Amino acid sequence: MSSKADLDRLARWLRCEWSEQQRSLFVRYERWLVEEALPAGGIGPGEQPRVFDRHIADSLAFLRIIDVSAETLIDVGTGVGLPAIPIAIALPEMDVVAIDRSERRSSLASRAVRILKLPNVRIRTCDAGVVSEMFDVVTFRASLQILPAAAVFRELAVEGGEGIFALSRRTRPDAIPDPPTGTTFSLEAEGAGILDSPAWFLRMR
Repeated sequence: MSSKADLDRLARWLRCEWSEQQRSLFVRYERWLVEEALPAGGIGPGEQPRVFDRHIADSLAFLRIIDVSAETLIDVGTGVGLPAIPIAIALPEMDVVAIDRSERRSSLASRAVRILKLPNVRIRTCDAGVVSEMFDVVTFRASLQILPAAAVFRELAVEGGEGIFALSRRTRPDAIPDPPTGTTFSLEAEGAGILDSPAWFLRMR
């Protein structure tokens, strides 16, 4: 499990300060992932030793890319709330919607939101195609391929909004396809020396 030093290290990296309540929420969510999400199949069976780095810290790495002044965010294919819940804890003023087509996974995420009492998170069981709202930020973590994600981003983002697609934790991701007309892609790496391997992101605009 994470320690105060782990959270302090992340806060310095993200250039922010967390309240004691936020620190408590990160720890409680990490514990919930181990005690409930893992046995339910919401995260992989071998993930327990690295839940903090590969799920909590990995999700918070999105904050290195996201414009933190954004007011709304939708997380597509959220699973058990990753990265939506860590982002919502870190940015309590942001309105976060997390969607997943799986009722089992979205039910798990809803339970986590209830346990943590996060007023700024809404969990929905649905496909992105039925969402009528538009958002400042659209995030993807292990949910779609790049070009389908880009199409979803164009449908859900406000004018000037951004999409953040988590690529991999390898040395360098595979070749990136050309973006659709009207969309730009930029490749960014975050977390060297902080995470156990760099996190690569594709920013869509």
